[in-house]
Amino acid sequence: MKYTQTTLDKLEAIPEQAGYVLRYERGTFQSGYCILEAKKVVVLNKFLQTEGRINTLIDLIPQLDINAEMLTPESAKIHADIISKVELNEK
Repeated sequence: MKYTQTTLDKLEAIPEQAGYVLRYERGTFQSGYCILEAKKVVVLNKFLQTEGRINTLIDLIPQLDINAEMLTPESAKIHADIISKVELNEK
């Protein structure tokens, strides 16, 4: 996956389309993000560069409760790719 703003935009769209609010804030997050499940808010560390934001979203997306039917076809494909890579790594 390329570390470009376009890639970041596509990854940011996945949680947003699933009903999550994606925010960039200052904080002392160990992993670069914080999930507030009850409010469906994802807070990412605003000091991360593009590469760090992409890697953080790739780590984060499998942990979210995302209904693939809510996603656009392009986002659903990216989501499926991320999930399949996680499943391969767990084997």
